[in-house]
Amino acid sequence: MPTLNKIRTALSGTVTRKTRSTPVPPTDPRLARLRLALTAFFAMDGFLFAGWVVRIPAIKAHTGAGTGALGLALLGVSAGAVAFMMITGRLCRRFGSHAVTAASGAAMALSIVLPPLTHSATALGLVLLVFGAAYGSLNVAMNSAAVELIGALRRPVMPGFHAAFSLGGMLGAGLGGLIAGGLSPTVHLLLLALIGLLVAAVAGRSLLAHPAPAVPVAERRPAAERRTGPRRPGRLVCVFGLIALCTAYGEGAMADWGALHLSQDLAAGPGPAAAGYAVFALAMTAGRLSGTAVVQRFGPARALIAGGTTATAGMLLGALAPSAWAACLGFAVAGLGLANIFPIAIARAGEAGGAGGVAVASTIGYGGMLLGPPVIGFLAEAFSLPLALTTVALLAAAAVVIAYGTRGAHHNERA
Repeated sequence: MPTLNKIRTALSGTVTRKTRSTPVPPTDPRLARLRLALTAFFAMDGFLFAGWVVRIPAIKAHTGAGTGALGLALLGVSAGAVAFMMITGRLCRRFGSHAVTAASGAAMALSIVLPPLTHSATALGLVLLVFGAAYGSLNVAMNSAAVELIGALRRPVMPGFHAAFSLGGMLGAGLGGLIAGGLSPTVHLLLLALIGLLVAAVAGRSLLAHPAPAVPVAERRPAAERRTGPRRPGRLVCVFGLIALCTAYGEGAMADWGALHLSQDLAAGPGPAAAGYAVFALAMTAGRLSGTAVVQRFGPARALIAGGTTATAGMLLGALAPSAWAACLGFAVAGLGLANIFPIAIARAGEAGGAGGVAVASTIGYGGMLLGPPVIGFLAEAFSLPLALTTVALLAAAAVVIAYGTRGAHHNERA
């Protein structure tokens, strides 16, 4: 009888995959501690990145870079991130996502002090390669850890982690707007580095003290898929990566060019210019805090389609508005629309391919950030920055089309 059961199991394609540890019950208090530690890393990531973003105009003036040269220098962030993402996927498989998350968080905190020390666009681009490498590594590692934790919790809580990123971004941008006129970029980013190192030390210790919960990818797939075999996870990962690319382009554009658009094209002061990214981050935070409920209620496909449509309308307003405050309103609407697209795409890629799936989708997705800075910079020089920013709306619309065309690939799980 045991042999017959094994044969039936093999024929149905539901052979249990062995893992290095026993799956953790979703009510285990260790999961709550891991969730809190990961949330801290997501918040720190957004906080540090926003702190750098709001000082871009000051560093541009310090280096004397033109718009096109600045676009090429900013390319260093995306190039460094994309270059290290696939490497980080392998490191996560070798050393575990928790250890790589802790190390990458410390590296990002240290590297943020480098940009204001440069005196040319070339030097700025080189140090931004280092900063981007740490940023990309942290994003793959902590998203991989989040996917593992989501499998153990059995709830689609990825938007909540990305809400922490957005909240950190909002706080970082808000703080930057308050102190931009009183502190030099060097002192400002040094303070952020100290805060980042403190968070990495405390939250990293918690991650290292608790191993990642063992939830095999096969156990997270729906029963129908386990009976019929996998649905080409490589293809699904690439689809989700392409959706992430369209939206990462928008997030990167807002980070790199939003403040400059408000100050250069709409004559906003340092405070209002920083407020543009702050309201964008606030809207993303609000959208992501409700993201888990939205996905459970409507399913990931509908959430992606609605979000992309909203982002398209909001970014058109933000790019073409005649006043700074109207542009900020458009940025807020765009942030609300973009809020859950990237986390849904990365979570689905992780379900399809584990840490490797997160790495592949993140690499494709952050290709949007790789394309964004030079494309917008060159278009701004050839035409105007407002017109260049309308490409964000164009790609958000493309994400809607892709999500609608592949809606059958989304599993509408209701936890």
